[in-house]
Parts: sequence; structure tokens; C-alpha cells
Amino acid sequence: GLVIDGRTLEHVLHDSLQNIFLELTEKCRAVVCCRATPLQKSVLVRLVRNKLKATTLAVGDGANDVSMIQVADTGVGILGQEGMQAVMASDFAVSQFRHLRKLLLVHGHWCYTRLTNMVLYFFYKNVAYVNLLFWYQFFCGFSGTSMTDYWILILFNLLFTSVPPIIYGVLDKDVSAEILMQLPQLYMMSQ
Repeated sequence: GLVIDGRTLEHVLHDSLQNIFLELTEKCRAVVCCRATPLQKSVLVRLVRNKLKATTLAVGDGANDVSMIQVADTGVGILGQEGMQAVMASDFAVSQFRHLRKLLLVHGHWCYTRLTNMVLYFFYKNVAYVNLLFWYQFFCGFSGTSMTDYWILILFNLLFTSVPPIIYGVLDKDVSAEILMQLPQLYMMSQ
């Protein structure tokens, strides 16, 4: 791991040392920056995001973390004694730092699998409907005749576009929360 403070970070963030610093950070499992200014935090996140082409997660608990949270791809605010600024600027909020593990490993995995399956579902639904329209045009001699009434199209989209995602989003859990917490390696499958 690497621990770097704000004074050292000030020197490292100059253009001449940025690439060397990024090479060093790539070889570390964890990098911790302490006593950094809000500007340094946001510049560091932007640097990692742009130069390494990595997806960034910023975690903060106060007003000094807002700029870092806003620059990151995903921001998590921790409800703390420093106020609500970080929570209001974040994508997700947790009440304590220890809940971050469950947010990432459990809810992140479930969200990823749900989203990927729903994208496949929407492709299937649209291909099925367009396929019906295509073959119907052969039947009616390409006259442009409507296959269905307007209200049937609305009902089709209502039933097959809104109800399944709601049911799927609420009920689908491919792996239980306990197993996801015990086996963090499963998180790698959803990347």
C-alpha cells in the first residue's frame, strides 16, 4: 500500500511527476491520501479517471469531500457529524463507513446482474415486436396497414415494459447477500 499526505501530494500532482506517481500507484493494492485539500482530492480523482481510464469511486463524509465526490464516476456520502453536504452531492449514501462493503459487494452485484438481464430483456421484447410487424407487412402486401389498434400497442408496452422490470428488480437475487459477503470474489464476475 501507499500512504501519501497533502504536502507530498502537492509536489506529485505537478505535470512532471504525474506519470511516475501513477505508475507507482498501479503497483499498489491500496493508496491512502491523508490531509489533502479538497482541490487536491478532486484533481487526484480526475487524474486517475483520465490517465488510467479507470472507473473511480469517491467516498466522503464532509463538505471538503464534495468536489471529489462530484468528479468521481460514483460518489458515496457517509452521513456524519460534519453535515449533509457530502450526502447531498453523492450518488449513494450510507450511515456508517462499515456499510460500504455491503453496498459494493451485495447491492453492486445485484444491480449489475439486474441491469444486464434487463437490457437483454428489452432487446428481446423489441425484436419480438418488430419481427411481428415485419412479417405482417408480407401478409398485407406492404400497404402500411397498422397491425394493431393504438390501445393494444399502449397495453403491450405497459405490460411488457413496466411490469416485468418492476417485478424483476424487486424479486431477483441470483446469489444471497450472505454468500456475496462471504465470497468477495463473486464481485469480480460482475465487472
